[in-house]
Amino acid sequence: MSRRLQGIGMTSRRTRERMISRLRQQGITNGNVLAVMADTPRHIFVDEALESRAYEDTALPIGHNQTISQPYIVAKMTELLLEFGPRKNVLEIGTGCGYQTAILANLVGQLYSVERIAPLMKKARDTLWELGIKTVGFKHSDGGWGWPEHAPFDGILAAAAPPEVPPALLEQLAVGGVLVIPVGLEGMQELHRITRTEHGFEDEVIERVTFVPFLSGVNR
Repeated sequence: MSRRLQGIGMTSRRTRERMISRLRQQGITNGNVLAVMADTPRHIFVDEALESRAYEDTALPIGHNQTISQPYIVAKMTELLLEFGPRKNVLEIGTGCGYQTAILANLVGQLYSVERIAPLMKKARDTLWELGIKTVGFKHSDGGWGWPEHAPFDGILAAAAPPEVPPALLEQLAVGGVLVIPVGLEGMQELHRITRTEHGFEDEVIERVTFVPFLSGVNR
């Protein structure tokens, strides 16, 4: 592993281990999620000027009015997605810088990721290639449309908050599948886990959260 990936000082493995200890204290118990986050260098997903803050429990800007979610939220959403068993075919809405993508790619069967901002998607893909992750399918598209060609999905995770759950995402969820998504207007967002059953949908409200808004359209 290169020196850049290993990190030094505030980006070192020891700093990542402190992040993992904090996540345990915050209630994250899934050992696989914690192990993957311990092995994934979060600092390479942010600008060099912010690398020393990469393992703080805070969201950080990544350009284009977007953020990298705080480690706790990444861990919590991933844990919620996987709580009832492994997921073979997963859709991510909002690639962003690719950090959540990298975590998921190591924990699910096949991952497809949709991003509406082209430069972010390209940069994320390049970073994942640097980590040796080459199995993720990427699409530059409006996340509200999902990715019907690869549906149904047994897991969907969205990294932006719509006022209401996009119908296309519910339609593309397999029976037994789980959708983890923040929902609500700014200042009033809640994290939901929606499970599709043979009779409809079960919606659990997990906790209050703060995410960037779920925007429609694409940005080249």
